[in-house]
Amino acid sequence: MSEGCAITPLDGWIVSRISAGTGGLERLAGYQTERLRETLRLVKSRSRFYADLLRGIDPDAITSPDSLAELPFTTPEMLAGRGEDFMCSPPGDAARVVTLPTSGTTGAPKRVCFTPEDIELTRDFFHWGMKTLVSAGERVMIFMPGATENGVGALLREALQRLGCEGIVYGAITDPADAARALADTGCKCAVGLPSQVYEAAVTGARGVKVESVLLSADYAPRAVSEGISRVWGCRVFDHYGMTEMGFGGGVECSARNGYHMREADMIFEIIDPHTGRPARAGEYGEVVFTTLTRRGMPLVRYRTGDRSRRLPGGCPCGTELGRLERVSGRVRDAVRLRSGGTLAMSQLDDVVYMCPGVAAYCAAIVTRAGGADCLALTVRPADGARLDADALSHMLRSSEGLRGLCGDGAPPPEIRTGEIGFRSSGALKRRISDMRDINPPEKS
Repeated sequence: MSEGCAITPLDGWIVSRISAGTGGLERLAGYQTERLRETLRLVKSRSRFYADLLRGIDPDAITSPDSLAELPFTTPEMLAGRGEDFMCSPPGDAARVVTLPTSGTTGAPKRVCFTPEDIELTRDFFHWGMKTLVSAGERVMIFMPGATENGVGALLREALQRLGCEGIVYGAITDPADAARALADTGCKCAVGLPSQVYEAAVTGARGVKVESVLLSADYAPRAVSEGISRVWGCRVFDHYGMTEMGFGGGVECSARNGYHMREADMIFEIIDPHTGRPARAGEYGEVVFTTLTRRGMPLVRYRTGDRSRRLPGGCPCGTELGRLERVSGRVRDAVRLRSGGTLAMSQLDDVVYMCPGVAAYCAAIVTRAGGADCLALTVRPADGARLDADALSHMLRSSEGLRGLCGDGAPPPEIRTGEIGFRSSGALKRRISDMRDINPPEKS
């Protein structure tokens, strides 16, 4: 264990869940295998969808978590519009039903249901995961929706109460300056929110913010965003990984801040090659896939998240034997394919744009210019009181190795303007590059 780096609280929590006092983490694979068999029996007998998808699968033939590689995937498209076919409990038993868009804003919505027991599993995970960030008696500002019973903000507030902390649910940030003032006025030592929203609140320049830790959640967190928040507020910034389909929580960083420790008593996580569907090689990037082990209302088997990550090699500096996933670095299927044959992802832009002083938030699009060339168009919202140097940002984009094919020599210069970006991500609506080429005719030479 590194000096000053406390072991993740999830270590003891997971041991208590899996061993019943008769062992430690060496029991994890056996525990997961037993829970996986139980889950497969449950869904085959009670879920109309899985009774069909897993026809011919014998749960007793599962010998280890690696046996999952022989089972079919569940995709968001399969879930869309068929929520009741997935359920293993009567609809009346649901304590929370969440409706989510599929593929951005098109397609039938996904409906994800949770029983009271499922909700308690999430509340318990939040309780233990937050122990790294806060201590009893402290106040936490929750920049997440919290008006709905059993919503993520309400569950986090209830979990913090178990730690002896006060959670203040502010809601999603729509006014960054007001959010920063609220953080300062309440004297909160910790804040939880979406990366882009918390970053924008930080760079507004509000005085008196004295947070010691920030937890970023509900969207992937670019390094430049985490480092910017840390620099402005002088705090430690942690990353949480989760999505509604996971039951809101999947993994969280420990004090080493070097990868997520996952909720392995409740889920099995895989990294697959997104093209072949086969398990990725050790240390190789791929798509995150999860299988629930303890959910009873709507279990999911091999659910493809579309998120890009990898398993980190070696042990964590905190000293736990739990494995780690690297911070999610965007979506494997959201990259825009360019006419040059390459692709462009939001994560590539984040690494450049958020390093430019004065940027509070931005949106991006690919448009067509003279000669049929692809052109990058950015709309940037400057931080309060800041002046955006568009020439400097254009130079940064054109100098970036990763963007050379789109913004380099011979390519149309990036179009950069200031203005409103049109939306603030709510978590369900992820930030994406808009492909405007079909509706944006090329300019005449």
